[in-house]
Amino acid sequence: MATTSDIRKGLCIRYNHDIFKIVEFLHVKPGKGPAFVRTKLKSVTTGKVIDNTFSAGHKIDDVRVETHKFQYLYNEGDTYHFMNTEDYTQIALQKDTLDTPDLMKEGEVVTVLINAEDNLPLSVDMPASVILEVTHTEPGVKGNTATNATKPATVETGATVNVPLFINEGDKIKVETDKGTYQERVKE
Repeated sequence: MATTSDIRKGLCIRYNHDIFKIVEFLHVKPGKGPAFVRTKLKSVTTGKVIDNTFSAGHKIDDVRVETHKFQYLYNEGDTYHFMNTEDYTQIALQKDTLDTPDLMKEGEVVTVLINAEDNLPLSVDMPASVILEVTHTEPGVKGNTATNATKPATVETGATVNVPLFINEGDKIKVETDKGTYQERVKE
């Protein structure tokens, strides 16, 4: 058993007869009244995200998890296949258990959280950022840079990311996986 002071991003807890992963949290200490923790929880079975508030000191049932490095191999529709980098065993996960499947390219190494009780995979944690190549974007209009103007760009995985006007097709960009936002252009 853990308490609200143990809440951190990525913690898996048992709540309402399901296992949830904490996506966001905020400790709130109002001037009047007791402190509480506002959380955003993502179900590892259905992928549904809910908001929940725990009062300070509330007991939470945390799930013991192990982390293993897996390499993303390929996907068949909504089924994504991964290989353990240590013992080369393969697992298949559904798309809704992945946080940002559209930013994952083949060969990407990810961290898979596995429930220590029944050895079932719970969720996939992407690296903080990935480097992807821009496959399609409209050319930027010269003189249209008075403000932080952006344009949509399609990257090699098929995802669409808003990028600055100076990014062209063939450029490699660094994308933050949490928000799916452009960070910087990467020079080879």
